[in-house]
Formats: sequence, structure tokens, C-alpha cells
Amino acid sequence: MRVTRMIRRRHSCAGAMTSICAFAFLAVLTAIPRQASAVPSFASQTGLPCAQCHITAFGPALTEYGRQFKLNGYTFAKPDGSLRIPVAATIVAAYDNPSKAVPAPSPFSDKENFILQTASLFLAGRISDHLGAFVKGTYDGVRRHTSWDNMDVRYARTLELGGHAVVAGLDINNDPTVQDLWNSTPIWGFPYVAPQLGAHPTAAQLIRGFLAQSVLGTSVYSMIDNRLYLELGAYRGLSEKWLANLGAAGASAHLSGAAPYMRATLQKQQGAHYFAVGVIGLSARQHLFPTTTDTDRSTDYGLDASYQFTAAAQPAIDAHLAWIHEDRHLDASFATHNSDAISNSLDTLTADVSYVIHQTWVGSVGLFNTRGSTNRVLFAPHPIFGSASGSPASRGYTLRLEFVPFGKAGSFASPWVNVRLGLQYTAYQRFNGGSSNYDGFGRSASDNNALFGFVWLAF
Repeated sequence: MRVTRMIRRRHSCAGAMTSICAFAFLAVLTAIPRQASAVPSFASQTGLPCAQCHITAFGPALTEYGRQFKLNGYTFAKPDGSLRIPVAATIVAAYDNPSKAVPAPSPFSDKENFILQTASLFLAGRISDHLGAFVKGTYDGVRRHTSWDNMDVRYARTLELGGHAVVAGLDINNDPTVQDLWNSTPIWGFPYVAPQLGAHPTAAQLIRGFLAQSVLGTSVYSMIDNRLYLELGAYRGLSEKWLANLGAAGASAHLSGAAPYMRATLQKQQGAHYFAVGVIGLSARQHLFPTTTDTDRSTDYGLDASYQFTAAAQPAIDAHLAWIHEDRHLDASFATHNSDAISNSLDTLTADVSYVIHQTWVGSVGLFNTRGSTNRVLFAPHPIFGSASGSPASRGYTLRLEFVPFGKAGSFASPWVNVRLGLQYTAYQRFNGGSSNYDGFGRSASDNNALFGFVWLAF
């Protein structure tokens, strides 16, 4: 999480971006058939089991076919060519149990909870031969509030240019990396589903979800010879009126001007082995404080890599590695005494590997390590969520076991029902700068270790 003491102030987006948002929603909504015959998932649209697109038979980790499906605008369909938007829903029920109590909003316990974490409704799939969408609305069971969630609307065409096969597209989305094809970047990265209650490290880069559903971005992309992927785009902050209409009032990103975004990835499939390496970048100015005209600027850039092994009748391997660096120029924070320095930096390294048996049984290990500049104002002492040393450093690991019984050809109620059951343990070796008394109030990093269980149902 970023600095929770920063004052939130809404910033209007440009009229052109608002018009794009309106067009995207109208395109999706007007394409929905009038009959009550909407299908519940991508699987029914393509006539293929969920396991065709997802390495564990229930997302979000994508196979090569799944990446192609997304790249081509969610438009692959059965030979009958019927044009209809699938409707789907998901529910996540969770069990949260941190090692030591963490304050939770009423009526939840500070220690152990069984909760309905989220319930989501999707409009997702093909609109026309070249246009498709993934639009999600979510009820948050902790905040007890409903709002729009991830949105990804795509127009894609296959071309031949200079002897090269090219997929070229236009993408509209509401959170950087929600449009990404790889599970090494923040939005679709491991652990895919995480607890909402409990303690989490304070520091993270802007690209790690801090613009989520408060911006609208447009990008152009291409995949050349199924080898080189290139994307260039920009984001603008949505207006107060738009956010209120979408259930996200008070979540403004306070962007000043456009925030450019870039992505490039080189991939190769060699038999059962798949490799990908990429670069990513985002730069944004934010007007966070009403008492100054200064802005804070965050520039994020990183490297990532993915590896998959998928062979018939053999266990699969899915692995990811990512490093993201952020340079912060905190002119506004420094001017308003919310930072003790104008410059600040943050680095995060994450790695995960999953071993998948018959796309049903999954064992995963994830590692994370965050380091950055010391800032005793930005990261001040505070019970549980503060830092006694002014350091954002956090380090630990996540262990997970999962069971995904459906989603294969011939599975129960295929493709109408799928479920993912998981048990996860997260352990911290360092938390907000220390291992013991890290917050200045006697709490240890290991006090934030947490057991998390979930049932993730899709239908």
C-alpha cells in the first residue's frame, strides 16, 4: 500500500477520454442479445473446456491458447459463428487467520474470520468478428460496497505486413497491466487471490494496482510472427462524476495530464517449453495535496520473465520472475511536509513457481522482496502499519496448495460450473523495515504471518 496519510483529491479527465469510456460501455451493452440465453463463460463461447486456456483448468494463469484468445480480442468462437456476449459470475469465500490480531472493520473479528470476500458479475466475450470485451463488476464483502472492477475492451485484426504475420489491436482498459497477456505483471500475477483482512506491507509501486478503476487508458498493440509483442498507450484520470456513477467515489488517482505506458515482450515456444522475457514502464504525475500546485511523479520500469512446461499426461510447470523499480520525485509531498526528501526509490523482486498435476492439483511457492529509500516521514512509526526505522523493506514467502476438480473435458457441469479450493500461508522475514519491533510499538514481522483459505466458484 502507498502512504495512507496522503490526502485524496479528485482530478477531472479530459473530455476525449470520457467519450472513449462511454463508447466502450455502449458497445458492450448494445451487443448483448435480448433473449435470456446469454452464456456464462468464455468456455461456452469457444466450445472448449476451461483447461484449454488456463494451466490449472481455472484461471487466471494462461496457456498459449489463452494468451492467443486474449490477444485476438476474446473473439474465438464455435464454428456456428454466433455473436453473443457470455455472462458469468464468480464468488470468493475466504478464511483469514493472522498470527496476531489486526484491527478489522465491524462486524469482523481482529483475528479469525470466515467471509464472503467478493461476488462478481462479468460481461465477457465476443461482440463481433474483431471486437471483444472483459467487463467486471464486483461486490466487496468486506467494504459491503459494489463498484466497477477490471475492464478490458479490445479490437484486433490479423494482418500480413512485409511477409510477417501480425496481430494488431486497440485496447481500452482501466488499470495498467489488466490488459497484459502474461502472469508475471502485477494485476494477474501470483497469488491471484489474496486476503483483504490482515496486515500488508506499506510500500509498493504505483503500477501495482494504485490506479485501479480510477483511470482510463487506451493503447495500440501488435504481436509480430507470434514472437515479438509491442504496446504503447496512455492513461488519464476519470472525473469525480464518472467515478461516483461507477461506485468508485473517492478513489481518484489525481493524475495530472496523461500517464504514458509501454510494454514489450519476446516469446518462444519450443516443443513443450515456453519462454518469455519482457520490459514494462509507466510514468505518472499526481496532484495529491490541495494546498500546493506541485505534483509527485512516479516512474516505474521493470523486467519480467515467464516459463511454462506443458506436455500431455505429464505434470505442468508455470514459473514467473519480475523486478520493478520506481523513481519518485516527491515535490508535493516535500512541500507539504509529508516527506523528508524530494527523491525516493523503491525496488520489488517477485518470483513464483507452480507444479500442476493433471490441471487439478497445484503446489505453489512465491517469494517477494521489497527495498527502498529510507524516509522517516513517508514511513513513520505507527502500530502495525508503520515503520520505526523509516524503511519500506519487506521480505517473505507464500506457500499454497490448491484443488481444481472441474474445468476439463467431461468434467461435472462443464462448462457451467468451476471451482478452485486453496490453502495459503504467507510468512514475513522483514516487514516495513524490520524483523522485531518494526513498527516502534513492539510488533514483530512474524506477527503478520497469515493463514488464508478460499473457495473460488465460477458459474
